[in-house]
Amino acid sequence: MHQMRGCIIRTTIWAIIVGVWLVGCARNDYPLLPASNYYGSTTVDPDAYRYVIGPGDSVQIFVWRNPEVSQGVTVRPDGMITTPLVEDLPASGKTPTQLARDIEKALETYIRQPIVTVLVGGGTGPYNEQIRVVGEATRPQALPYKERMTLLDLMIVVGGTTQFADGNNASIMRMMNGQLKPFRVRIDDLLKNGDITANVDMLPGDILIIPESWF
Repeated sequence: MHQMRGCIIRTTIWAIIVGVWLVGCARNDYPLLPASNYYGSTTVDPDAYRYVIGPGDSVQIFVWRNPEVSQGVTVRPDGMITTPLVEDLPASGKTPTQLARDIEKALETYIRQPIVTVLVGGGTGPYNEQIRVVGEATRPQALPYKERMTLLDLMIVVGGTTQFADGNNASIMRMMNGQLKPFRVRIDDLLKNGDITANVDMLPGDILIIPESWF
């Protein structure tokens, strides 16, 4: 069921992306996202954001007074981890604290009242929380979301746009209430004209599509 749902979501994403490319020469009528207020997100409470673990993350597990079962592991592509005394424990999609509590429950069979702390390195996160940039960016890529990340921060990472980009016709696809919804953003106004009102907050899972200019 989860695999089928993931397939449907990915198919929907690519269908929207292809649709945007096909009408790239026309000005989109998507609503504009509100500008960032810098000191607090206008679209999400930054204090409510919590990093969740994803495949490829390095997880350091400390079990108090039990160094023999304390070690570092890497989250497998299937989202599982294996540690001494614990096999195939789901880790992807959980916060470090949630994973620590799950490990404690798994260790209770062998250790009396285990106390576990989990530290995370790598910081790639699960795919559904990564931000994707496609189209006429200098370096299109997927990258982890970071707290209070804005469109300007994102454009610095990807090196801005190419000379063929129609930046003011760019779109952000955002998951809202289980559906992908498009919003227009003004990259050219932000980068070329210094219009800071064009800077918007990014959210985990956002897809930024930068079309090619036909003029």
